[in-house]
Amino acid sequence: MELARIALPMVVSQGTFAVMIFTDRYFMSQIDSVHMAAALGGGVAAFFSFCFFTGLLSYANALTAQYLGAGEIGKCSKVVTQGIVITVMCSPALVVITYFVSGIFENVGHDPVQVELEKTYYIILMLGVVVTLTKTCLSSYFAGIGRTRVVMLCDVCGLVFNVPLCYVMVFGKLGLPALGIIGAGVSTIIASALACLLFILFYMERENRVKFFVMNSFHVDWGVLRRFWRLGFPSGLELFLNVAAFNLFLLMFQGYGVVEGASAAIVFNWDLLSFVPMIGLNIGVISLIGRFVGANDMARTDEVMSAAFFLGIFYSAVLAILYISFRFPLVEVFSPPEGNFSEIRELAAFMMIGLSSYVMADAIIIISGGVLRGAGDTRWLMYTSVGLHWAMLIAQYYVILVWQFGPRVSWLTFCAMIFAIAIVYVWRLQSGVWRDPERLKLVMNE
Repeated sequence: MELARIALPMVVSQGTFAVMIFTDRYFMSQIDSVHMAAALGGGVAAFFSFCFFTGLLSYANALTAQYLGAGEIGKCSKVVTQGIVITVMCSPALVVITYFVSGIFENVGHDPVQVELEKTYYIILMLGVVVTLTKTCLSSYFAGIGRTRVVMLCDVCGLVFNVPLCYVMVFGKLGLPALGIIGAGVSTIIASALACLLFILFYMERENRVKFFVMNSFHVDWGVLRRFWRLGFPSGLELFLNVAAFNLFLLMFQGYGVVEGASAAIVFNWDLLSFVPMIGLNIGVISLIGRFVGANDMARTDEVMSAAFFLGIFYSAVLAILYISFRFPLVEVFSPPEGNFSEIRELAAFMMIGLSSYVMADAIIIISGGVLRGAGDTRWLMYTSVGLHWAMLIAQYYVILVWQFGPRVSWLTFCAMIFAIAIVYVWRLQSGVWRDPERLKLVMNE
C-alpha cells in the first residue's frame, strides 16, 4: 500500500517530535508542577510565534508532490530554494515577534515564578527558529518526493541525541550544572541543528542532486515563488490563527490556577501521542493527493482517502480505549516526587475522558484537511478552520471569564468544538467542490 509506505515513516518522524516534547515536560514534572506548566506555556507560545512560517513552508510538501506528478522534476528542488528565500526574508519579522510575545506571560495572571520560567524557555526556543524552519522546508521536500524514510532517519537521530542530552543538562549530570528548564530548551535547539545538518547532507547527495537538478535550483524562480506564496499563505495564516486561538484558550484555562495548568499540561502531553503521529499520516496524504492532482489522476485520490481513514480511525480508536481505561495510571506518570498531587490527579483524569472521546474526531479532521490541502483547497480550509477555532475561543471567554464556570465545563466545551470541526470537514470532503477540474487547473497555475 503506497500510503502506508509513505505515511508510516512520517508517523514515526512526527512521533519523535511528540516524544521529544513529552520527555522535556516529563523531566520538568520531576522538578515541580510549576516547571511543567511553564514548559507547556512557553512551548506553546514559541510554536505560536513561528507557526505561520511553519504552515507556509510545510506547503513545500504539496508543491513538490504536484510538480513530481506533473513531470516537472526540475521544479521540485526549486521549491526548497524558494523556501529558504522566504525563511531569510521573514527573519526580521521573527525578531520583532519574539520581542513582543515574550511580554505576554505577565499579562495573563500566571504565578510570577511560572512567568519567569515560561519567558526563559520561550526565548531560548526562539533563538533556534531559523534552524527549525529550514528543517521544516527540507523535510517537506523529502515528503513531497516520497522519500519519507530520510525524514524518519533524520528525526530519529535528533531524538536519540536529544533525550540523553536533555537529561544531562536539566539535572546536571556528567559534571555539568543543573540547568533545569534552560537545559531543556538548549538541548532541543542542539538536537534540531543536528537533524537539520543531516537533511542537508541527504539533499546534497549525488543521487538527489542529479535526479532533481539541485545545482540548477539556487536562484529565485518567480513563478514557483508566487505559487508557493499563493497556496502556502492560507495554510500559514490558518495555522497561525488557530494556534493563536488555542494558545489564548490555554492561557485562560491556566488562569484558573496551578492545578488546572498542570492538569492541562498532563492531558496535552498524552494528546501529543495521538495527534502528532497522525500529522505524519496527514503529510503522507498531502504528498499522495498532491502527486495525483498534478498527474490529473483523481480516481487514485479515492483510494488514498479510504486507506487514510481506515488507518487514522483504527489508530485513534485504540488510543481512545487506552486513554479511558488507564487514565489514572497515565496521569500519575507525571506525579512529582514531592507535594500533594491529588487535585491534579482528579482533574486530569476527568480531562482524559474528554481526550479519549475526541481523538477520533481529531483523526477525521487531520485526514480530511490533508486531502483538501493536497488538492490546493487552502483558502476554504483557512476561512472555515479559523472561523470555527475563534468561535471556540469566544465561547471559552464567556465560559471562563464572563460566566465564571469551572474548568470541567470549559473542557467539555473544548471537546464539543472538536466534534463540530470534524463534521464540517467531512461535509466539505463529500461535497466534491475541491475536485472541480477548473478549480484544479487554477491550483496548478503559476
